[in-house]
Amino acid sequence: MEHKAGFVNIIGNPNVGKSTLMNAFVGERLSIITSKAQTTRHRILGIVNGDDFQVVLSDTPGIIKPAYEMQKSMMDFVKSAFEDADVLIYMVEIGEKELKDDDFFNKIIHSKIPVLLLLNKIDKSNQEQLEEQIELWKNKVPNAEIYPISALENFNVKEVFNRILELLPQSPPYYPKDALTDKPERFFVNETIREQILLNYDKEIPYAVEIETEEFLEDEKIIRIKSVIMVERDTQKGIIIGHKGAALKKVGMQSREELEKFFGKQIHIELFVKVNKDWRSNAYQLRRFGYNQK
Repeated sequence: MEHKAGFVNIIGNPNVGKSTLMNAFVGERLSIITSKAQTTRHRILGIVNGDDFQVVLSDTPGIIKPAYEMQKSMMDFVKSAFEDADVLIYMVEIGEKELKDDDFFNKIIHSKIPVLLLLNKIDKSNQEQLEEQIELWKNKVPNAEIYPISALENFNVKEVFNRILELLPQSPPYYPKDALTDKPERFFVNETIREQILLNYDKEIPYAVEIETEEFLEDEKIIRIKSVIMVERDTQKGIIIGHKGAALKKVGMQSREELEKFFGKQIHIELFVKVNKDWRSNAYQLRRFGYNQK
């Protein structure tokens, strides 16, 4: 039996639904999903295995103009997605007219590999608007195959996945056939806690936060976790903790519930808050948190 395998990399502006799409393909919540921009900070692989195929999906940060070191590192993850892709997914949403970086857009329209342009959130449009948008993107990206989809409603997602399978090169699998992702357990603990912070706090707070899991001890029935929430300033620490610790307790409770679903085990989680000044602009700290790979 011939075996196909390859890397399918998903790029686009923030908030177009890249994480929702990857989770729909994989069937697991690997990428966090919130309504806030810049939810995805790392390049996250999701692996879909069949008897005769392995699709290695890559969810990258939304394309932005970097304002500080961490965002530059995030854009490095996007650049790397161009380098190893066998199929490139360029994801846009209804009403969108351009990518926020001309260099990246130039790479897409001159790509030598297949490009699938997915027009997402069509559940929020009408037929006339959809036809206009398809015509617009046909002219802008003539090398792309265009698919209208709704990642949230799972509309046309299976058709896109079947097309990906047709485009994959013949290759042995890149990862073990039981692998779901390339990330360790602690990564998903960190991302789950960060998701709850994105959902519970406003303004700058979620973007000034990084999570470090110091302990992950797994027994047959329970996982014991100790994680530190890093912030940049003392005032942010106070906001994260809240009055008499109520805000932090809520984050801990919600994180525990989500992690119990993810791991299928009882979770005991302890959260601490520490000030780590200017970590977003510190090359050493960024390497420590997995951003700067150089």
